[in-house]
Amino acid sequence: MPYRSFLSLSLTVMLTVYAVSLPAEAAPPNILYIMIDDLGWMDLHCQGGKDYRTPNIDRLAAQGMRFTDAYAAAPVCSPTRAAAMTGLAPARLRITNHIPDSWNFYNGKKTGPGKSVNQLDPKYVTIAERLKEQGYGTAFFGKWHLSGADWGAMEKPFLPESQGFDINIGGCARGGPGGDGSFFDPYPIPNIPARKKGQYLPDRLADEAIEYMRSQKEKKQSFFICLWNYTVHWPVEAPESLYRNYAEDKPTWHQKYQAMVEGMDLAVGKVLKSLDDLGLGEDTLVVFTSDNGPFTNDGLKLTTTAPLKGKKGYLSDGGIRVPLIVRWRGKIKAGTICREPVITMDLVPTFLESAGISYKAATFDGESMMPLLTQSGALKRDAIHFHYPHYAFHRANRMGAVIRSGDYKMIKYYEDQTVVLYDMRKDIGETRDLSEEMPEKTAELRKRLEVWLKETNAAMPRDIAAIPASDLHGRRADK
Repeated sequence: MPYRSFLSLSLTVMLTVYAVSLPAEAAPPNILYIMIDDLGWMDLHCQGGKDYRTPNIDRLAAQGMRFTDAYAAAPVCSPTRAAAMTGLAPARLRITNHIPDSWNFYNGKKTGPGKSVNQLDPKYVTIAERLKEQGYGTAFFGKWHLSGADWGAMEKPFLPESQGFDINIGGCARGGPGGDGSFFDPYPIPNIPARKKGQYLPDRLADEAIEYMRSQKEKKQSFFICLWNYTVHWPVEAPESLYRNYAEDKPTWHQKYQAMVEGMDLAVGKVLKSLDDLGLGEDTLVVFTSDNGPFTNDGLKLTTTAPLKGKKGYLSDGGIRVPLIVRWRGKIKAGTICREPVITMDLVPTFLESAGISYKAATFDGESMMPLLTQSGALKRDAIHFHYPHYAFHRANRMGAVIRSGDYKMIKYYEDQTVVLYDMRKDIGETRDLSEEMPEKTAELRKRLEVWLKETNAAMPRDIAAIPASDLHGRRADK
């Protein structure tokens, strides 16, 4: 049964209680859900990243709708992935940091994190389970990162095959493929068996997805595929042939990253071409997005989030605003752009509505994007929210929560309880704090954010000395 402990909701928050149902159609669409790891908002040519070669994804954007104000559910990976599976906010799931949350992120800090769990509890019903119940074939390829603190463990109750997927290749506890050379076969990922020595991981996962699509066509069964690639996560690696597109000799770190993005685009293009070659392109809803902002180590200068502020792990838009492209031929007008703020959790009800599956809107923290995609109406909610009571792996961010309502974005920082307010239409780089100039708007958004945090039962930061040793991974340094 779905997890419904939160159906008693405040009327002041974004969720509304109503039932959604569509008339049954001859055959529900296939769904191809592509999530890239650590791809920044500016890391595509169609987004304005002029030094990136992404012709296949640019073509996808030209064929569908590109969102300018799409947000990941969190500034780091695991919470976003949990939200993508369930349609629930990370705060509600209590998965709010990259797994595992570790003592070494807080050494020397006075404030510790809110309690975060290290796996997606099977009590939550995933989108794969919901679609499988309706006859979909379901397959997962790539990075899961929702099954425990031990990256070497394969805890079956928390793996994709126990959460609604018929096939799982690559989905495990790991947050990345491994160390140097791990993007090339043989991979250290335990459930991707060696096949072609030296094959680039994005290409291998593309091959697996294509083979699955072919098998589903033979079965005449609609499919739901999560192609959640490990790329462009660290280590920054691409085939030598791609490095030569950017450097005659030894590539810089940025040139390596350019090559890695191009390799990702080529692999995605291979899958999209196969969709058409198989005659499935017209019947497939395609989503392309990222799980958070990019890793932009200042010393390596891999990439930049400019004109946005911040990066992976930050609540500034550089950490949470991500590319989002949706294509569904015949349903979504080609070449359209949407500026409405949307968030990861919106995709679960969107998938259900596209498949003609009835659901209760109050079951989710997201809202179906179909009115936006079909340009038939607006969303009903008036805000999106974020809660990140943690330090990220780099320890340089500030713990906090966010509400974005219309053009305004307010961040509340937990350690000193200060707030900042930005007009995201006029100030995309978050350079001018309007909180003192607009005290009434600041107070309004602060109150609404507090209501949402209370409604989701968000776990708040704690005094570091009061945190049980078992709450975090590794060894604490303050005792």
